[in-house]
Amino acid sequence: MLKRLVPLFVLLLGVAYLASTLRTPSVPEGAPDHHAFGSLPVLVGGRIKPLDTVARTTLLQFQGRQTVRLADGSRLDPSAWIADVLLHDRRAHEHQVFEIVHPDVLALLKLSESEGAGKKRFSYKQLSPGLDELERQAALAQPIDPQRRTPFQRAVIALRDNVGLYIRLQVSFIPPDLDAPLEELRLFQDNLAASVEAIRLRQQNQPHDEAAANRVMQLASRFNFMAENAYLFPIPPDEADKDDAAWRKTGTVLLQTFGTGQVEHHALSYAGLAYTWREGRAEEFNTILGYLRPEIERRFADQMTKVNAETRFKAAAPFYSGMVIFVAALLLAVFSWLRWPETLGRSAYYLLVLGFVLMSAGILTRMWLEGRPPVTNLYSSALFVAWGSVALCLVLEKIYPRGLASAVGGIIGFSGLIIAHHLSLSGDTLEMMRAVLDSNFWLATHVVVITIGYSATYLAGFLAALYILRGAFTRGLDPETGAATERMVYGTICFATLFSLVGTILGGIWADQSWGRFWGWDPKENGALIIVLWNALILHVRWGRIAGPRAFMALAVFGNIVTSWSWFGTNLLGVGLHSYGFTDRGFWALVFFGLSQLFLIALAVLPGMPWRSATQPATPARG
Repeated sequence: MLKRLVPLFVLLLGVAYLASTLRTPSVPEGAPDHHAFGSLPVLVGGRIKPLDTVARTTLLQFQGRQTVRLADGSRLDPSAWIADVLLHDRRAHEHQVFEIVHPDVLALLKLSESEGAGKKRFSYKQLSPGLDELERQAALAQPIDPQRRTPFQRAVIALRDNVGLYIRLQVSFIPPDLDAPLEELRLFQDNLAASVEAIRLRQQNQPHDEAAANRVMQLASRFNFMAENAYLFPIPPDEADKDDAAWRKTGTVLLQTFGTGQVEHHALSYAGLAYTWREGRAEEFNTILGYLRPEIERRFADQMTKVNAETRFKAAAPFYSGMVIFVAALLLAVFSWLRWPETLGRSAYYLLVLGFVLMSAGILTRMWLEGRPPVTNLYSSALFVAWGSVALCLVLEKIYPRGLASAVGGIIGFSGLIIAHHLSLSGDTLEMMRAVLDSNFWLATHVVVITIGYSATYLAGFLAALYILRGAFTRGLDPETGAATERMVYGTICFATLFSLVGTILGGIWADQSWGRFWGWDPKENGALIIVLWNALILHVRWGRIAGPRAFMALAVFGNIVTSWSWFGTNLLGVGLHSYGFTDRGFWALVFFGLSQLFLIALAVLPGMPWRSATQPATPARG
């Protein structure tokens, strides 16, 4: 009786863990509500998003993590960090958020590992003395082709770009280098006419108020710098304009003050937020936010619904929670091979279902926020490949309840989310679509179908890898288990071949519509064709009984290498019409993964390799 309750108890623990991640974040009583500040909308990257998303994607790009570690060991939330940066609090320069791991870059900036948080994260204040030399080295490296740059040159350019983004953020809300921005803007507004007159008289070499002329010229220079360099568009359009593209930079509306005579009220509100944030006036800070949000929500109700949902979605971090769920499912599935196979196996299956539901909810939320099918870039493809593989594992585990498919589902689910995390380090994962991809029909057909083909091919390869590992290092590969695994791999490859073939043909039709040719031997096209041919080869080997089970499994494992090359390897080339997904990240990870698969193949087929299974299952007859 107790054993029957264990799977339900495990499921309830998983649900309780996920529920804990959905709690609404709060701030201490009497403190400025930085979470409410983080939910303010801005236009950036072609879409309206909350400041919290800007903070999280920026921190991931800077340091690979979403929170800031302070000197006292505590952590700063992304929304609090972005408030420091945007409202020009002096603390922003003290936060150690710039990751530097290349020793030559540290030497260039005259820094040592011991000075950084975690021996690799440094503050803008620490970098400031060496920024001129950093810019000089980056300028030398910039003309070099990205694929030919040395690791030092890539690190220098990445750090230069990160520092530049930080500066652009800092001039998005408040004019730079003003100790009292609210007071300065009010004085500017009240004395604008006299100051402009002083400038006119100076140009005519007539007596004038030199101090007033200098002050307004300095402010105008700051406004112009903001208009040219700010990263965010935080000022909504005029009342009559509902166009998202009409959002404006703060510097632009401040320059318009010379014509209107009045500082735009949002710009004054941001200056007020800066004043109250710096002075720790929590009640006044929250009051200003209380004025800003209702107005924007009234005028942009649909956009604000998505902004609020995105804020909660990012804070809940469902895909990070999914990693924990999938690892737990994997461990339970492995332990089920040793003890309590039915109880622990069912527990693993329940957790795998929970992880699948969590991933489904996350992907559906992203689809709603973006207004697109599930796969639009490399990040979303990693999520969808993992999701598709886990879905197939649930079906296989239901048919063959041995814990094998649950274990592989845990591995692929966790691996896919880890890959997605590393792909998110380059910026916003809900990016605007490139023109050539701006077709929901083809994104929902070609891209989804061929990605399901990736999922199935990976699943077959990982099932085969598990077969080889159990046969080489354990005595758990009995004839019945071996035969069941072989049937799972065979059925999965049949499924993968169908979807890969149909997806490739649909891609050719889309290419004909977009570029005027069905096939052009583009690296990505070649990769898709190789997957189809390789899966067809595996099926013919089995149908013709050309090789035994171990060789059949080795061929399936090599399918992992073929799929990885098509999915990621072609992007490393940076050439062809599909180079929109170019990334030089993960080269060594891809190499290591390929070597690991070759090692598994060697275990399966080379003479003299260990194989502890006493009896090998016979290959079933065709059909």
